[in-house]
Amino acid sequence: MTFLKKTISHNQKIELYKFTGESFVNLPENYHNEDAVKVCFLDLETTGLNKQQCKIIEFAAKLTAIDKNSGELLGVINSYQSFNDPEESIGAEITRVTGITDDDVKGHSLDWELVSTLIGNADIIVAHNANFDRAFMDRYLPLSKDKVWVCSVNDINWTERGFGAKGQEILCIWHGFYYESHRAMYDVDALIHLVTHDIEGVSKASLELLENAANPSYIIAALNSPFETKDILKARKYRWNPEKRYWWKKVLFEEIEIEKEWMADNIYNGHFQGKVDEIGFTEKYKN
Repeated sequence: MTFLKKTISHNQKIELYKFTGESFVNLPENYHNEDAVKVCFLDLETTGLNKQQCKIIEFAAKLTAIDKNSGELLGVINSYQSFNDPEESIGAEITRVTGITDDDVKGHSLDWELVSTLIGNADIIVAHNANFDRAFMDRYLPLSKDKVWVCSVNDINWTERGFGAKGQEILCIWHGFYYESHRAMYDVDALIHLVTHDIEGVSKASLELLENAANPSYIIAALNSPFETKDILKARKYRWNPEKRYWWKKVLFEEIEIEKEWMADNIYNGHFQGKVDEIGFTEKYKN
């Protein structure tokens, strides 16, 4: 484990504090600052992991202002939280993890007009595992499909920052605080605090999110790769696309030539035969 030095007391004990979001500054809804980026932090609780069939049971989001030069949290502009009745029984495992029961959600529904206003005013949307949350939002809210989504798992290089895992709970603990996890707004508050955290000598993770929101990414695909190469592709973190029937993964611009050379040497006997496609800013993390 990697704890920030400030969490370790003089007697080598780890000191954690509970974070509840009460320290956030509230800003007016018409807030404007030329140096600020409006960032919506969003979290969902759902009836399960199937992104095409499962339903939202709780929604929470906060529209924040982040200083584009320092990554500092300037304050919260707007927020919305609500249960949502999926009109089906919530599984025991979901209740165990989230604490949400059928009685909690009964009769509740999301005000999609409020959700649309909040998300519509955001320059970017951040979620911890954006691929999951975006799949649900794109299903329920067409506006979501036209927004720039950023992932606090993949768009922050936690390893380079000295952390060996990417789960939100453990990252928060390593940063010196804990929170009531797996309830949507608690998760949102903790994520905001995590990425805008002050670490001596290191830029805020929020700056990295803003930079990656503006940087294109790419998909490299191993077209017609021999069957016997599937294991080495999988080991290099390529994923199988069953519809298009090829192995692929997302890469940054500076990684393209490295991957093409690797693929030429390991898949195609010396000559790259795959393809590289640029992902549009609003296409990131779409399913």
